Amino acid sequence: MKKIYNPKPENWAEILKRPTQTVADIEATVNEIFSEIKSKGDLAVKKYTQLFDGISIENLLVSKEEIDIAEKQVSTELKDAINLAKTNIEKFHSAQKTERITIETTEGVVCWQEKRPIQKVGLYIPGGSAPLFSTVLMLAVPANIADCNEIILCTPPDKEGKINPAILYTANLCGVTKIFKIGGIQAIGAMTFGTETIPSVYKIFGPGNQFVTVAKQIATKYGVAIDMPAGPSELLVFADETANASFVASDLLSQAEHGADSQVILVTTLEKLLNSVEKEIQKQLGVLPRKTIAEKAIENSKLILVKTNSEAINLINEYAPEHLIMVSKDEDFFLKNIQNAGSVFIGNFTPESAGDYASGTNHTLPTNGYAKQYSGVNLDSFMKSMTFQKISEKGIQNIGKAIEIMAENEGLQAHKNAVTLRLESLKQCQVERSRNLN
Repeated sequence: MKKIYNPKPENWAEILKRPTQTVADIEATVNEIFSEIKSKGDLAVKKYTQLFDGISIENLLVSKEEIDIAEKQVSTELKDAINLAKTNIEKFHSAQKTERITIETTEGVVCWQEKRPIQKVGLYIPGGSAPLFSTVLMLAVPANIADCNEIILCTPPDKEGKINPAILYTANLCGVTKIFKIGGIQAIGAMTFGTETIPSVYKIFGPGNQFVTVAKQIATKYGVAIDMPAGPSELLVFADETANASFVASDLLSQAEHGADSQVILVTTLEKLLNSVEKEIQKQLGVLPRKTIAEKAIENSKLILVKTNSEAINLINEYAPEHLIMVSKDEDFFLKNIQNAGSVFIGNFTPESAGDYASGTNHTLPTNGYAKQYSGVNLDSFMKSMTFQKISEKGIQNIGKAIEIMAENEGLQAHKNAVTLRLESLKQCQVERSRNLN
């Protein structure tokens, strides 16, 4: 990891760069594949699955028989762990439900807001060397709580054309409607346009590599919403003298092993701790099964020494990490001043991997600095808010004049007329009632 000592704020943007390609670098490839999927459907999906995953798939849809076989292959121990995590995720996301909000803004003018589920959602689950069945929990559980009608899941097959049994077991457990053996750009394209086999969806969720991230962004040009631009994983740790160096190193490596394009950063005010963490990383790295992957990520990573906590928090907010671990005697200072982070982990005994699996929070989070403007996935991600209003005769009389004046000043006469006709109708009714009384 590169050591950086007391960097000046004007250099932060350069030293905090992510090791990712730009949209422009990948866009041409995505557009080419999207165009072919749009015109050729399943044929194009199978072509690119063969090209990128090295496997020819005849039936893209996972069958019930495959799901039944997978369930038998998952150990009882793993099933118990998955169920524990599912319970905690359900608790946390169920607590995010909100009731209908109703307010009478003016006498006779009642407005309210209700939430409705997004009817068709697509979940992208990375596969490859680390099949992320935990991401199935993070996406399918809140989708079910939101009561989405159709939950489509796409995940890349292995070299034998199969899906990891834990992914199939978890997807079935969480009520996924259909599971398809496709990954990468072709999966995003299929859920965007729909094919003979794969339904189109209204919103696509899930993390992925740089190609998946760009594909999701381009999908928005075709009327499909996305959760966020979620790309390669990243972690920033702030630690002071209260931190355990071996814990910090283990957290940094836990993200580094995700992929060669992951990035991890340590920020500290203590050079002694910086050096201790560096030694621990080398010690722990040597025994990791995914050592080669982690080593490549470490090349893109930084150990940064700053002078003060204030400087540290400003640097953290500038970086806007996907995951932020804070271990500090001045915990309250950091909690009060952190503005930009996807998910925050506090104290020596709160590893980032707890959020990845079983604490209950969601691990699908904004990366690449998008934590400055995006939230992580939550229950509301699977819902949309709808507003309603009902105005009585008294209500239109109370706000009608204001509407007429505003519409006239914007030059929108039809808007004004829609109110004027109603007000005149009410006046006429009042005149007629007066005559009848007389």
